[in-house]
Amino acid sequence: MSSLIKNVGTIGGLTMVSRIFGFARDMLLARVLGAGLAADAFQLAFTLPNTFRRLFAEGAFSVAFVPMYSRALHGEGGEEAAAKFADDVLSVFLWVLLAFSGVMMIAMPGLVWLLARDFQAVPGKFELAVFLSRMTFPYLALVSLVAMLSGLLNARSRFAPGAFAPVLLNIVLISGITTGWWLRGDGGDDRIVATALAISVSLAGVVQLAYLWWAVRRAGLRLQWRLPKMTPQVRRLGMLIVPATFGAGIYQISQFVDTFFATSLPQGSLTLLKLADRLNQMPLGIVGIALGTAILPMLARHIHSGDAQEAQRLQGNAFEIATLLTLPAAAALAICAPAFTTAFFVGGKFTDADGAIMAQIVAALVAGLPAYVIVKILNPGFFAREDMRTPVWTALAALIVNIAINLYVVERYGIVGLAGATAVSASLNCILLYIMLHRRGWFHFTAKLGGRIARQIVAVAAMSAALWWMMPMMAPYYGGGVFERIWSLAALVGAGGAVFFAAAFLVGALDKDLVAMLTRRRAKPAATEE
Repeated sequence: MSSLIKNVGTIGGLTMVSRIFGFARDMLLARVLGAGLAADAFQLAFTLPNTFRRLFAEGAFSVAFVPMYSRALHGEGGEEAAAKFADDVLSVFLWVLLAFSGVMMIAMPGLVWLLARDFQAVPGKFELAVFLSRMTFPYLALVSLVAMLSGLLNARSRFAPGAFAPVLLNIVLISGITTGWWLRGDGGDDRIVATALAISVSLAGVVQLAYLWWAVRRAGLRLQWRLPKMTPQVRRLGMLIVPATFGAGIYQISQFVDTFFATSLPQGSLTLLKLADRLNQMPLGIVGIALGTAILPMLARHIHSGDAQEAQRLQGNAFEIATLLTLPAAAALAICAPAFTTAFFVGGKFTDADGAIMAQIVAALVAGLPAYVIVKILNPGFFAREDMRTPVWTALAALIVNIAINLYVVERYGIVGLAGATAVSASLNCILLYIMLHRRGWFHFTAKLGGRIARQIVAVAAMSAALWWMMPMMAPYYGGGVFERIWSLAALVGAGGAVFFAAAFLVGALDKDLVAMLTRRRAKPAATEE
């Protein structure tokens, strides 16, 4: 468990830094643009390359590439075989990315129409969305190469560079917001800010790629550019990527579905949904992505060596860590959503009414937070065995349910109903994945793990009661001045955390070995990990 916790700590810690910068970015964006025409157009333009990134680069490509590269690295061919495989993939991958990006930029009006045809009802909104989307889409090709370079390092348990790269994205975007705000001035055209932001998205991809290229070379790896050649290994990778695109990306595909429905709602709905998802993404990114990234290469090694017992133990540990962190996070976010949205986002062009709607969206979204994270743990159980088909079917079932629910709730409950449908579909996907793993004997829920989670739920209930009691008392402060907002949120977070961990300790929800791993002091500093 120590190596898992170390890797999760490295990835999660740097992801937390990225999420903090991302949070600062969205706070500035809300105050500078509010929830209006330009904000909606930019959110759509940013959603397109970002969702394709999660779907292809960090989703399908990573889950297929990392196990194959790891097997080549630890197999008979060693470094030489791994290097050849990486070079062959890069030579084909680069041209695929360039072709795909070019076609999508040419077809952008049609793509925007498919996702946001109702933008045409507002003069200039559809045209702005197309223009901004063309400005941001080159980011996909750049960040896909970043994902490949991160995979090379992850296979060597060097997780820090890949986890740090998103920090660079958010720093560049913050610079874009401030530059656009300065160029716009008071009372100026918000499209200036949106354009500056769109340019900064692609610029951030250049910065991230330069950093990862430097990190790979520093690790002693040398990639060579070759003429593209479809070797058997590259062809095998492609065969794995196609189903994994769907199986690993139910959450990302749901983003497109949600975007389609959100753009049919009143202006500002898409922006409010994306900003609310930022709060949901904080624990999802820190815990879910960290666990999923860390577990895949380790699980692939255990399965490749035939150690089924160790694979079971690894996924069980990851499951316990996930619930220990996400159950209280989901409950706290749902109860304290009005405090967080008001304190962080309300101000400038972002009104109190915007904050109230956003709080309801947050509460609906985080109902599925544990499922979002657990899916990141269950999917590697299939991907490490090169089974990409099963997640396809479970994802398809969840997506169909998501669309069916949206057709019913969006008209009646608006953007809040849409967020709730996303949570339900993610939970269904999680349940189906576990059932398939259990039936095949690849992973099963033990009595010890079930008992630990039951105790965690008791601790969450105690924390929830405390937060529910405190929220009305803090109401006059989390919408006040800067100092009042800070101390009122600090009081909520501090009290909630103290009650949860005290209750968890009393009821035995904390595994002693897990606590020892999390709190152990090393006798000497570990080697620096790039």
